[in-house]
Amino acid sequence: MGYLDDLMKEGKESPQQQVATKVPMATEEKVGKKEAGEIAIKGTKTLIKSYGEVNIYRVEGEPLPVYTIPVVKPAGPEKTLLNTIKEAATRLITVSADEFRDPEERRKFYFKRIKEIIESSPELGVPKAKIDFYADMTVREMIGYGILDLLTRDDKLEEIMVIGPLKPVYVFHREFDMMKTNIMFGNDEEIRNIIDRIAREVNRRVDTQTPLLDARLPDGSRVNATISPVSLGGATLTIRKFKEDPISVVDLVKYGTMSAELAAFFWMAVDGYGAKPANMLVSGGTGSGKTTTLNVLCSFIPARERIITMEDTAELNLPIEHWIRFETRPPGIEGTGEITMDELVKNSLRMRPDRIIVGEVRHAEAFTLFTAMNTGHDGCLGTIHANSAHETILRLQSPPMVVPSLMLEALNFIIVQQRIYDRKKGTIRRITEFAEVEGMEGDKANMQVLYQWDPVSDSIKSTGLPSKYLQNLMKYTGMSREDILAELKKRQKFIEDLGKRGISKMDYVVQELKKYRAGS
Repeated sequence: MGYLDDLMKEGKESPQQQVATKVPMATEEKVGKKEAGEIAIKGTKTLIKSYGEVNIYRVEGEPLPVYTIPVVKPAGPEKTLLNTIKEAATRLITVSADEFRDPEERRKFYFKRIKEIIESSPELGVPKAKIDFYADMTVREMIGYGILDLLTRDDKLEEIMVIGPLKPVYVFHREFDMMKTNIMFGNDEEIRNIIDRIAREVNRRVDTQTPLLDARLPDGSRVNATISPVSLGGATLTIRKFKEDPISVVDLVKYGTMSAELAAFFWMAVDGYGAKPANMLVSGGTGSGKTTTLNVLCSFIPARERIITMEDTAELNLPIEHWIRFETRPPGIEGTGEITMDELVKNSLRMRPDRIIVGEVRHAEAFTLFTAMNTGHDGCLGTIHANSAHETILRLQSPPMVVPSLMLEALNFIIVQQRIYDRKKGTIRRITEFAEVEGMEGDKANMQVLYQWDPVSDSIKSTGLPSKYLQNLMKYTGMSREDILAELKKRQKFIEDLGKRGISKMDYVVQELKKYRAGS
């Protein structure tokens, strides 16, 4: 470890250990002065939620709840010491990113190795009581996300939003929606350092020539970053977090996104009673929950089937064994090497898929997907940006998708989902329309709405119209209409009973669905 002495011999005194400067909201009734890393928010605060190291407050005069965590910002000799440890660790620890698929295991490995480096380097002058602190801080700086690190590890957060230097970082909470945090970056360079670290991790580059980054982190989270000159107020960073435990159908019924009755219909449509699975698209705006609903639909697919998924940024988390997942690739620095969604869909057709699932239908892949639907690949699923069933059809017919009207007849159902602000409940996600495509007359689709959301009662109700698909299912299964309706009721009760028994984790729900199939 002799080189550590060399690192610290630059005509400067050895850094002395100090207590870290913590930057939570002031503990007094009034919030204190504004400094780098600290947000000055005026008004009396009331604690409304506390878990782990997180405190959430209502603050007088603030329109949003305030999310606070302890923010450690080493300064002076402490920062110099931290940089020395980080430089030493960078030289000594050489592992490939492929060696650790689990980010938490990678974090533990680095923490253990950095502790060993500190403990075997008395010249650093780190007291035993502070070794864990410096090891943790070094891990955050090397492979974590600095002052955002605790946010990225909070599974209750959906999104982390950095909007520039000297501005509060915002988060979108699964329970409290949009919130302001007590975190603030002091300058643009601090944000750029995190962006550059993320870019290196995903083998990408962010500079003035390529000032945009859209990628997936190793834990599945989605990241978008912008820098000058496209973002005028400084660098920005948005992380859409990957939920470790996927939301299940029981959760969506509990949240009110769908009813148990509609969930039972989805279940039957997706598995097709083993005879005729339906082709379905989930449409809606950004943040409406399309991917979550698509993930739930996929949980209804029988385990015996071979599934191939394609996404721009991999977000699906399927509890399925025979699953091949593909992800598009943007052009490299030289403008070559791009792999488009259309290429992936075409390739999947050569892989004997039982199901083709497209994370988001946007361009030419729509034509290829509908070609698959029209050539015997039943049970195709996907999402699309549209605000109604009719708008979905129009988007499919228009450039850049341009799906011929004749091919659109292969589509059975369109699920429309929206994010809605309710004055009492806050932000809610609801399936507002479940429409069946009965056929095409020229360029116009014949559709009927089978379920419609009622905003007064905040419930989705059946319109009572008979389903053409269910009639078709009778033909393929030999079941009578009464048998089909009885099976729907049975599945509805099964889903309701799962909720009453407290079974909601995706893995457990899928196991229960398997048992149901085995006993049917």
